[in-house]
Formats: sequence, structure tokens, C-alpha cells
Amino acid sequence: MRILMMMCVAACCVVPARAQDVEGSKDHPMVSRFPGYVITDYDVSDFGSHEFILAEGGTKTVEGRYWSIGYALAEGKKKGGPLEISRNYLKTFTDRGGSKVLEQVDAGGGTMVATMSVAGKTIWLQTDINNSGEMYQLFIVEEAAMEQKVDFTSMELAKALNATGSVALHNILFDTGKATIKAESASALAPIGDLLRSDPALKLEIQGHTDNVGNTAANLQLSQDRSAAVKTYLVQTLGSDAKRLTTAGLGDTKPVADNKTDEGRAQNRRVELVKK
Repeated sequence: MRILMMMCVAACCVVPARAQDVEGSKDHPMVSRFPGYVITDYDVSDFGSHEFILAEGGTKTVEGRYWSIGYALAEGKKKGGPLEISRNYLKTFTDRGGSKVLEQVDAGGGTMVATMSVAGKTIWLQTDINNSGEMYQLFIVEEAAMEQKVDFTSMELAKALNATGSVALHNILFDTGKATIKAESASALAPIGDLLRSDPALKLEIQGHTDNVGNTAANLQLSQDRSAAVKTYLVQTLGSDAKRLTTAGLGDTKPVADNKTDEGRAQNRRVELVKK
């Protein structure tokens, strides 16, 4: 029903012929356009979501790197048939080891959904074809957890510590499998130094946590090394008093989310500050 309604609405729309793509748009890096079509609308974001239609009914909401690219037949060009367009995109995925989730396409249009795994990440594609193939829309999401880009201020840290006694930080980043703090973590670490300067009586335990990927003993050691690295940064770079800071590494023993998903594992990889 949802697909039929979408097709009926699209069929009532008059799409003006275009000679070129809308400004700033481009094809997805993994899938090109069907020949003879131009981009009419374009939306890309580092983190977004789309409800992909499933063959067994219902939908699946997928979050991650997001593309929405609309195409329309260029003036004077030959139109592709709906099934031809659908099968071209489906074959692009299946030729690379992907699989079909749904294909409900006829002469008027329809929807195709496919998935593909690349470098450990699942990529979802939905192709909505309308007006007998004169226009179609691609929705592509590369599954991934959101990258935290907003940091606590020192005032917010103080409020959280006073309210609950601890606060989890997900924007202190390390090199994979190492305790080397990445340069982009500076904005997350600076408020901790500010807080310690503003409250001379405050003492903190820095706890390191990992997901459950890999060896348990190695994860425990990694979490200990990372908590120690945060203390070293606070002392050597921000001038914090080492006597007011202790460290603990808990490895994968204290998960806060499901380790079976990328998002859950991202939540479990964290540094916690505990008020002592």
C-alpha cells in the first residue's frame, strides 16, 4: 500500500526536463546513475537514517552515512524501463557479494532493496522508481554508529558528577588497539582540566572500558593503558594535579549496550569519570 501511494503521488507530478545535475551534486561513490539521467535532488549527511522496506513486510530503520539522490530523465534522452533500472542496481550489489532484500517492480515503477557488506560494514540500497521510469530515487545508508561531535563543558561535567557521581565520555578517541590518544580528542579533554582547576577539592577516578571484540585479557590491559594515558594527558598537557587522579581499567566487564551491534560496541568503548 505504501509503495502504491508513493507511485500515485509521483505520477501526478510533472518533472521538468533538465540538462544538467543540480549544483553541488554527484553520484554515490559506489554506484553510478542509469545512462541518460540527471540529478534533480541531492542530500548527503555523515549520519542519518532511512526506513528500508522488507520483503516479509514492515520496514527496517538503518542509521549511518546517508545518501538520498533523485534522478530524472534528461531532455532528449532514452528512458530506462523500471525493471531495467532496478535490475542494473541490484546486479551492481549482487556482483560484489550483496543480496536482494525486496523487488516489487512493474511497468509503472516500484521499489528494490539490496544489501552488501564492504570492509566489515553493511551498505543498504533502496531504489524507488516512478512515472514508468522517468524518475527514480536512491536511498543509500552505510551502517555505522554516530560519531560524537558535541562535548561536555566543564559546567556540564560538574553537574553530571554531582547528580550521578560519574559521567561517560565517548569523544576521547584512541588509535585502534592502542592507548595513543588522537589529536581530535583535545576538545573533550580540555573541560576535564578546566573542571579540576575550578574545583580544587575534586578527585576523579579515570576508568577505561572496551567492547568485547578480541581477547578478554588484552581488552583489560588496553583499558588500563588508556585510562593511564588520559591521566598522563591531563597532568602533562593540562597541568592537573596527579595526586587527585586515579586510574582503573575494566576491559569489557561493564557493557552499557549490546555488543552485537556497531552502535552498541561504540557505546561500550568509553572513558568514565567517577567522583571520589
